[in-house]
Amino acid sequence: MRDELAERAGELRRSRTPFVHATVVRAQHPTSAHAGDAALVHADGAIEGFVGGTCAEASVRAQSLRVLVTGEPLLLRITPGEESEAVVDEEGAVTVANPCLSGGTLEIFLEPHRPAPRVIVVGSTPVAHALAALGGPLGLHVELTDGGSARPDPDDAAMIVASHGRGEEPALAAALHAGVPYVALVASRTRGGTVLAGLDVSEADRSRVHSPAGLDLGARTAGEIALSILAEMITERADTVPTPQQAVPATAVDPVCGMTVAASSSTLQAAYGGEQVYFCGEHCRTTFLADPAGFAG
Repeated sequence: MRDELAERAGELRRSRTPFVHATVVRAQHPTSAHAGDAALVHADGAIEGFVGGTCAEASVRAQSLRVLVTGEPLLLRITPGEESEAVVDEEGAVTVANPCLSGGTLEIFLEPHRPAPRVIVVGSTPVAHALAALGGPLGLHVELTDGGSARPDPDDAAMIVASHGRGEEPALAAALHAGVPYVALVASRTRGGTVLAGLDVSEADRSRVHSPAGLDLGARTAGEIALSILAEMITERADTVPTPQQAVPATAVDPVCGMTVAASSSTLQAAYGGEQVYFCGEHCRTTFLADPAGFAG
């Protein structure tokens, strides 16, 4: 199982798919999990592997989705007891009381794996290659391409067109239509203005293109120009990326046991009264469906 899980984790990293690697580091019995048990938690809450029964899984799922947002690893301690807000024991550690747990305690290390922000660079010029060389150490995934084959999407960090006249218009238009947050054209102010004037986009989109590209650092060499562009991109990202507090994953309360669970597609649920009701496990779901009116309100 460990080899299969490691292979699966490698596949997810290669496909740039975010996930959390959850590992049981301590198990105080009675629990169904043991130290060394592990699982992969996906962005939709789906779990591959084993870190305990459905009750423990519910806590792991909820906290893993938070970890995917913050990008910070977390030591999760799950104890039996009445449900309450997660208690932050110290930096990087939290304790959750789980009313459905069988009586033991679990400590599970949650390690987020998020793909490096993708930066598409159009061109094979010295500036384009300098951007590729500098991007890696900055934690960026830089893809060099030509204008015609660029396939930007809203999750990309940037599209930088550094092709000096080759395929500029289609690349810029594709990035703007996709909603890429930072779009730049490496060109003089005069030539850049001419290129932008010819784009079939709205004035608002046209104004989003940074040209000349980069902060005014007095850059002259290809490396210096690339550095100024990446500095500008990082400044823009710092102003626009949502804070973890702004992007907290949705949660719901299991009406049967009172446990807080992730309101995700992979959480057990049922429709009632025109709304989705979420559960920690099948027992609570079955109990609710037997008498939904008794738990309403």
